Amino acid sequence: MCNPTKPGRPSHTLHTYWIGNVRLVLDVEVQGGKTTAAKHSLPRLRVLLDRLAPEERPALVRGDNAFGNEGVMTAMEEIDQPYLFKLRQTAGVKRLIERLWRQGDWQSVDQGFDAVEGKLRLTGWSRERRVVVLRRRVKSSLAAEASNESPQQELQFLDAPDKTKLWEYAVLVSNADYSLEAMGQLYRDRTDCENGFDELKNQWGWGGYTTHDLERCNLSARAVALIYNWWSWYVRLAHPKARLEAITSRPMLLSGVARLTQHAGQSRLLLTLSHAAGDQIKAMITNIRKGLDHVLATAPQLPKASRWPALVRYIVSKILVARPKHVRPLGLPPPFLPCGSG
Repeated sequence: MCNPTKPGRPSHTLHTYWIGNVRLVLDVEVQGGKTTAAKHSLPRLRVLLDRLAPEERPALVRGDNAFGNEGVMTAMEEIDQPYLFKLRQTAGVKRLIERLWRQGDWQSVDQGFDAVEGKLRLTGWSRERRVVVLRRRVKSSLAAEASNESPQQELQFLDAPDKTKLWEYAVLVSNADYSLEAMGQLYRDRTDCENGFDELKNQWGWGGYTTHDLERCNLSARAVALIYNWWSWYVRLAHPKARLEAITSRPMLLSGVARLTQHAGQSRLLLTLSHAAGDQIKAMITNIRKGLDHVLATAPQLPKASRWPALVRYIVSKILVARPKHVRPLGLPPPFLPCGSG
């Protein structure tokens, strides 16, 4: 299991378990480069869920089409865990789309998507399951690049007749009872989780350390994920309105020079900012101080281990208050997202 482009360097897969929308890593497991299938993520996923009491489990486990198979769905149903997975476009799935297409019971679910639901039992499935088909009209003026060995690229323009409509579609399977509108939003929210995964790899150096000893790789990957989570909470405390990626937040919040002075039994930290966005940084540091003062004022009697949950609850409350008022609530708590990367 070596990387063919870098001889001698092992090829690894990072099976990652996310808390969706808040972009926090619940756990990561490093396995060999050939263990990319969902069945290799399932054992650790079951361990994580079994450790939680029923009231502590995620509202939804969400995954791409690698998880939309009988083994994963049955494992989730055995423990009454709601899930939402994407299905591969097999022959049986395409026949379902054709049948629902003719019925015409499509419902708009915002952002250009229409949705319709039905029941499906594919070959190899143990039961009939709820499926949701999403479709969106594809704009005209399309072009396709031909794939061949010639160094000269060939571009083919796809000019569909005016009366022809082009659609992109996705089929989801779920045992949850969310509305069609909520299903569409949950499906679109996957892109935000992919952004976090890209941030961890490119801005935090995830996967940059590899060795033939997988335990050392696991320790390194989990240490990076833990520091990433700490920084994410810190930045959301400083800026609850929106999440800031490390490429912008680290230069802003780590560019100052600090000096500690002590007088009359009190310690004072004086910060000298060198960043151009000094006023914004001052406002962010003020938010951080308010959060720490809140914990000191409301929970001075708590042991140290209990102060961290108190701070997290404070940060979450600020995030909820800062949410845009025009966003229509769908009653969707952050889903749990397992995914893998080569």
